[in-house]
Amino acid sequence: MDDDRIRSGETDDSGFGENYITLTDDDGVETEFKVVDSIDLDEGSYVALETTPDDPVAYLNSDGSLVILKVVEEDGEEILVTIDDDDEYDEIADIFMSRLSDLYDFDTDDDSE
Repeated sequence: MDDDRIRSGETDDSGFGENYITLTDDDGVETEFKVVDSIDLDEGSYVALETTPDDPVAYLNSDGSLVILKVVEEDGEEILVTIDDDDEYDEIADIFMSRLSDLYDFDTDDDSE
């Protein structure tokens, strides 16, 4: 998701403890995500999302990448935005990685050799 501002759409509580959200980017493209975790800090609120492919086989074979977005209020509506500040993103990503390490095998390798 390269757009800076992403409007949240319908949320779906499946009744099995998982929440799903459909996000619409500035170009009108809708993508469904599973809400994996959320945190509230002094700096703001953040969510970690995982894409949910329509094809169950594709989901099982997906790399499990997380999308981390910040929750901000605009015109009385909560929207999700990308985190442009590298230091802020790194801090939040580290918190999510620590909280979710039991569920995900994070690849922390740098591409540098």
